[in-house]
Amino acid sequence: MDSDRIIRVSAYGLLRRDDKMLLCRLSKSVGINPGFWTLPGGGLNFGEDPEDAVVREFHEETGLAVKVIKLVAVDSLCDNLPGWSTMHSIRIMYKVQYLSGDLQNETSGSTDLCAWHTHEQTQALTLVELAKQGISLTLG
Repeated sequence: MDSDRIIRVSAYGLLRRDDKMLLCRLSKSVGINPGFWTLPGGGLNFGEDPEDAVVREFHEETGLAVKVIKLVAVDSLCDNLPGWSTMHSIRIMYKVQYLSGDLQNETSGSTDLCAWHTHEQTQALTLVELAKQGISLTLG
């Protein structure tokens, strides 16, 4: 039945500073993979341009203002999560550039912590697949 299927389009930013990459930790409010690390970003609002969405989501989750430099990758994943509908996720990844702001953790959102990590440090983190892809595209 089609009502059990969801398509979600989201946009994520890859931000590197020196030899570190910015990642965000999923909060308990998400319900899936709490404590795992992911890329800053999230779902598009209806009618929203993906480049605008990544800038908005990046600011919401990190407190930083960024601008899109270039499209890096588009990922498509179908997942049947226990207790959830079947989800088809289309995830757009952009290289972004820092413009302004101080790093701040999101409150009452999908993430609860953001931090800079070297490639070596990411090896010790519990990462969602999207973060693994972003790290390989950015630091690997």
